[in-house]
Amino acid sequence: MEPQKSLLVSLQKRGGRNALGRITCRHKGGGSRRMYRIIDFRREKVDIPARVETIEYDPNRSTWIAKVCYRDGEKRYILAPLGMKVGDTVVSGDNVEIGPGNTLPLRLIPMGSLIHNIELKPGKGGQLVRGAGGVAMLMGGQGNYFQVKLPSGETRLIFKNCRATIGQLSNLDHQNISIGKAGRKRKMGVRPTVRGVAMNPVDHPHGGGEGKAPQGNPHPVSPWGQLAKGYKTRKKKPSDKFIVKHRSKRG
Repeated sequence: MEPQKSLLVSLQKRGGRNALGRITCRHKGGGSRRMYRIIDFRREKVDIPARVETIEYDPNRSTWIAKVCYRDGEKRYILAPLGMKVGDTVVSGDNVEIGPGNTLPLRLIPMGSLIHNIELKPGKGGQLVRGAGGVAMLMGGQGNYFQVKLPSGETRLIFKNCRATIGQLSNLDHQNISIGKAGRKRKMGVRPTVRGVAMNPVDHPHGGGEGKAPQGNPHPVSPWGQLAKGYKTRKKKPSDKFIVKHRSKRG
């Protein structure tokens, strides 16, 4: 299925390099060519119904996307929730029904509803819960803020006028996909990763020695000596005060 040409822009590859040409993120480069689909995360066309024309694959994200045509003739891409079909109608606004694909402010969404594409600042557009199968739950109100339980297990306070879209995101089987071979990973733009124990001592703290045992430092570290497992790297942010419960640990 051919994508909507008016909603495509070219995607420049950087190979993990910054503006100075230095690699700042390793193991990136190559990959199949792809165009970026412009997604409407803001859903600012208020009270204008839109009909779902197609459900499409997007190479830039894990969930499916839907091409919708508004009553005034404009076409846009939105994230497709689970159960959305061609011919369905979606709308964004304050006085809309609670249905998959509809967007409302948090203050108008019933408690316990499943939501995605959640804003952190009113009008900025959805920033949370945008991956395949992603779903958050609206827990309860607390003055001007509502508690939202995110897929990571974190519970966060979000301003009541921030908007979210009803439903769970599509493509639940994404997590079950088996890559199968190295060549498919290369087409995704991921280059090979060499183990530290296979390197020389000059290249990695784990390198050198006889056999496969890590030499020197007994704890797994990065090539630059930073602890690689369990070491907390998150810096304090002003938004930390909105976290009610930190995300759960995954085994």
